[in-house]
Amino acid sequence: MKKKLLIIILGAVVATNYSCQKSLLNPTSQTQVADQGGQPFSTAARIQSQVLALYANTRNGQYLGGRFQVYNDVKADNWINDSGNQITASNTWAANVNTTSTEVLNLWSQAYYTINLCNLFIDGMASTGTAVVGAATGANYVGEAKFLRAVAYYSLLQLYARPYADGNGAKPGLPLRLVGLSSYSDQSLAKSSVADVYAQIIKDLNDAETSLPLSYSTAINNTTRAHRNTAIAFKTRVYLTMGQYDKVITEANKIVSTTAPFTATTGVANALQANILNVFRTPYTTTESIFSVPFVLSTEQVGTQNALGYYYYANGSTAGNAEFHLNPAGVIADPNWKATDARRTNFVVASGLPANAGKYYLAKWNNIGNYLDYAPVMRYAEVLLNLAEARARLNGVDAQAIALLNAVRQRSDATTTFTAGGFANGTALVNTILQERNIEFLGEGLRNIDYMRTLGTIPAKSNIQAIAPSNPQYIWPISNDELLYNTLIGGSNN
Repeated sequence: MKKKLLIIILGAVVATNYSCQKSLLNPTSQTQVADQGGQPFSTAARIQSQVLALYANTRNGQYLGGRFQVYNDVKADNWINDSGNQITASNTWAANVNTTSTEVLNLWSQAYYTINLCNLFIDGMASTGTAVVGAATGANYVGEAKFLRAVAYYSLLQLYARPYADGNGAKPGLPLRLVGLSSYSDQSLAKSSVADVYAQIIKDLNDAETSLPLSYSTAINNTTRAHRNTAIAFKTRVYLTMGQYDKVITEANKIVSTTAPFTATTGVANALQANILNVFRTPYTTTESIFSVPFVLSTEQVGTQNALGYYYYANGSTAGNAEFHLNPAGVIADPNWKATDARRTNFVVASGLPANAGKYYLAKWNNIGNYLDYAPVMRYAEVLLNLAEARARLNGVDAQAIALLNAVRQRSDATTTFTAGGFANGTALVNTILQERNIEFLGEGLRNIDYMRTLGTIPAKSNIQAIAPSNPQYIWPISNDELLYNTLIGGSNN
């Protein structure tokens, strides 16, 4: 029994080690610690392999390789479940999870495993690693680890803890583990508050911003490894989730020009793609893709039941045999989302199977069979809409907010132009921005987060009733594995 807890929260940083590669696309399995003489930080090559191992664990299909995005989409209102398979998120869709549900156990385990790998790496760099690779490279590497740790804690908060808006972060959050654990001992730890966990996330992202490189030498690494703009962009999401709109604006202004065309003028030249289709087709490394999770044939495939395409497009050769189809009463029912919008013409497809006639699916990820589509984590379009929403919430009918909204809408629908006269007040503008997010990021894991950060009721769908913020199913319970072995964890976060 103790061994199970060790697997869940401890791990050894070299147990899933990867060879020294400048790109994350082709990591090769490396020997374990016993074969390295117990000195994983003894050479520059081994240290770089530790960095890539952090990304490899983040890429796990139970986490950012697909399932985190799936859970946060199907938990909301845009999807109808076709399979009833509890392994593939039917319980999350139906608001019927418990402490032993597959998703509750596995996401908690994988996120905390990744956190511990980051902790071990940070500790190892402080003790010996930085002396080996030098201060500048060491700072870059530690910045990557802190960024990934921040993302993991943020991800856990979105499902297992009450929203920040509920009590300004005063509700119980998560065990805040910041020291690497490489052997079993009693690791019981009480929950920190939601506010304290967010404070650590911001601290890690601030540290990462000052430590990460401005850019890498390849588009692949600029997409799949954290650079300075990655940390800044993620801060706009975190502050938006916390409702700290002034700070969203401060961060976004670092990487968004004041006028259109909106671009990042320092670091990686992040910008919208002229064609939304380019973001979701090979090579997946456009300047819009601030941070994505990559996959490679035969070495780093996500596996069928984790892949985004498996859930939303097809698990066979014909579109229409997926786990979820689009809710006809969801976002596709919006009459203002025009039939000529590129996000409809490219991505919303009718079933090709007679048995599923009338059902529509999402074709953002259509690499069926190999499932090598990259999993998006952060896109520049989100930064623009984060900034637009923050400005509208603080300033009402704000000219720059409307310009940012138009930038996202018009790259897919040039026939629509939003104007100040079209909004009665700031609330109307905010609601339009929220719906634009709903359209733009369909299937990308932001919908449930948007409901929860605003304490919104999740609408009813099919035979599933609406989920109000007071409903215990509004958030997930803590993993039963943690409850069994952490004597200080306490009970529910509701």
